[in-house]
This record gives sequence, C-alpha cells and structure tokens, in this order.
Amino acid sequence: MNKDFDDDFALFREQVKVDRRIRSETHQPERRRSNTFMREPQQLDKRQRAAAKQQHAEFFFSDTFRAHLPEGAVRYCVEGESTHVLKQLRRGDYPPEIMLDLHGMTQAMAKREIAALLHTCQREQLACCSIMSGHGKGILKENLPHWLIQHPAVRAFHQAPKEYGGAAALLVLIQLRGL
Repeated sequence: MNKDFDDDFALFREQVKVDRRIRSETHQPERRRSNTFMREPQQLDKRQRAAAKQQHAEFFFSDTFRAHLPEGAVRYCVEGESTHVLKQLRRGDYPPEIMLDLHGMTQAMAKREIAALLHTCQREQLACCSIMSGHGKGILKENLPHWLIQHPAVRAFHQAPKEYGGAAALLVLIQLRGL
C-alpha cells in the first residue's frame, strides 16, 4: 500500500508542476496604447509646459503673516500706489472682469484658487477681479486680506460695493505685466 501511495504522489507532482516564482501583486503592468492614442513629442512638450505654468501659477501664502489693516472697511494699497485708487475701488469705478467664489472651500483650496486667479488675471491682462468669501464662519473672510497682501501681483484691494458683493467680497486691482 505504501508503494501505491508513492506512485500516486509522484504522478500527482508530475501533473501539477508548481511554479515557485514570486509575483508582485502590487505591480501593475504598463498598459499598451493603440496608435490612435500615442502622443507625439510636441504634445508631450505642451503638457510639460502647461504643468510648469501651473506650478508657476501656484503661490504659497503664509497663514502666520498678519498685516495691520485699518478699522472699518477692509482695504489695502501697495506702498507707492496712489491712495485715490482705493476711493475708485470703493465707488465701483473698476468693475470686476472676473469673479471667484470661495464658498464651501477649505483654506488650502482657497489659497490655490486665489493664486490661480491672480496668475490668470496677469496672463489675460485683467486689471480688476472680485473675490467673494461670503460671511459664514468668517475664516476665509478674515484670512483673505492677509493672503492678498503677500502676493506681488496685488496693487490694491477694497471691500466691494453692494452691487459686487458688499462686505462679503473684495475688489482686487492687479499689477499687469509689461505695464
């Protein structure tokens, strides 16, 4: 009986040759793309340039920086800029050409969006934008002026007139490139 068992076991091992190579279960094989989806080198360069522009557009605002802002309506003017600009912003002489609504955003998301907005304004030569923070808990509304003061593209900002959002929004004047 022992001999029959050994023969059966040998026959089983011969039939079921176990492959002992270790295979990684976490490695995903590279997907092959058909020729219609292959990218030309020019398209890759465009993507790389777009990614570099996006990285350049991001600006890192400090949460620890606190500027001294005057009492009353939120306002700021860069040193060397005429304070008459603040009066013009308050009256609504500069209508916003683009608006950003920060409702429902976290602080990190808001910072990225503000930096992208300011970069877009410079790229598209938009002199004035509006950023609406809303009232809410007041976290974004409180931090927004301190973040804007840190950005080199900001010439001035003032609490928006009622038709552009009132106390829940700021009108921002942008330093345009080449001007």
